[in-house]
Amino acid sequence: MKSIQYVFRTVALSLVLTGAVAHAVQVTGTVTNKTTGKPAAGDTVVLVDVQAGMGEVAKATTDARGHYALTKPGSSNYLVRVTHQGATYFIGAPEGGASGDIPVYDVAAKVPGVFAEADVLELETANGQLRVTERYFVHNTSTPQTTQWSARSFEIVVPEEAVVEGVAAQRPSGLPTSIKLDPDGPKGHYAFNFPIQPDDGEKSTLFQLTYDVPYSSGKFTFKTQVSLPTQSVGVLLPKSMTFTASAGAVFQSVPEDPSIQTFVAKNAVPGKALEFTVSGTGSIPREQQGAPAAQGGAMGGQDSGAQPQEASGADNRPGGGIGNPINTPDPLTKYKWWILGGLAILLAAAAAFLLRKPEGVVTAQGGGATAETFASPAARGSALLNVLKEEMFALESEKIAGTVAPEEYAEVKAALETVLKRALKRQ
Repeated sequence: MKSIQYVFRTVALSLVLTGAVAHAVQVTGTVTNKTTGKPAAGDTVVLVDVQAGMGEVAKATTDARGHYALTKPGSSNYLVRVTHQGATYFIGAPEGGASGDIPVYDVAAKVPGVFAEADVLELETANGQLRVTERYFVHNTSTPQTTQWSARSFEIVVPEEAVVEGVAAQRPSGLPTSIKLDPDGPKGHYAFNFPIQPDDGEKSTLFQLTYDVPYSSGKFTFKTQVSLPTQSVGVLLPKSMTFTASAGAVFQSVPEDPSIQTFVAKNAVPGKALEFTVSGTGSIPREQQGAPAAQGGAMGGQDSGAQPQEASGADNRPGGGIGNPINTPDPLTKYKWWILGGLAILLAAAAAFLLRKPEGVVTAQGGGATAETFASPAARGSALLNVLKEEMFALESEKIAGTVAPEEYAEVKAALETVLKRALKRQ
């Protein structure tokens, strides 16, 4: 009898092991140093589980050829992370035996060819506060390609009274990543500890900061400062609010969208503040926003090695949109949909969901302080559903606007629907 039990146990164990092996998949690829054009030897490569709070499930070191191999257990959602000279790079773990090749770059604290294409402030009022969502579009056009990274990779200045509510960033690869915002000298001065990678075609590094300033008087004066040469500083606010530029601050009104006011100052330089005052109350009417034309103009033009944008002769927005007067700059066309749409929510939420936070921990920042609270699985699931819905809405809008290729639309929509169905099952 004991021998029979032993046989059964052995067979059962064999089946379990066979099943485990069947579900384990090998992830392989090559890490290439794009700065030198050579394999990146000795870099640490880690397989992280997105659904398990970015827990590390496998680790390897690249060999002399830059090659690595990882074992992917189960069917969870994974990312592959490689660390090169302290900076991290990500790709989605490949499926179906596809190669997981990853480009990396050498690192320097300051890199020639790093500049800001735009600093865009979106303003609206709520509960006696002025809510500011500020977004920075930063290019890295270095040659040879080099990542700018240090504890002060990108420095910013916000009003001294600002209470920071949220921080997020996105790489040229499109992956939102955990981000650290540190006080940097005088009050209102902060620095992002985040790598500014070389541009990927037209895709650059995006930073987003949300903060509140006191607004009980119904008026507030900004003294906007940039830390990098910046092609355009844009201010977006509701029609019900008033914008007044101070002497010496040259802002131009751009009637590109009938539902909001847009003001732009060109060629901002570090050390010279752009002062303006806003008054009144109102909210950005997001339900009336328009998608951009298929190949809208860049933020005031391109320089410093950035790729120029092709002009589109037709406006494909719903309803046809409103044409721009002759010789009027069209600085926000390229970003308007991203600025006003659900992608801002996707960026902030995905950064909290995906990277470097223990499962169940949500980090909130206020005035430089950090507080941790534990979110319930239901709350996390609800937030994820909102993110997915917003992204699907943005995708459909891009289809209407003609800014997404049919094959890309089909691929992205199928992926979003798959994730949405999985999320709904957990509710």
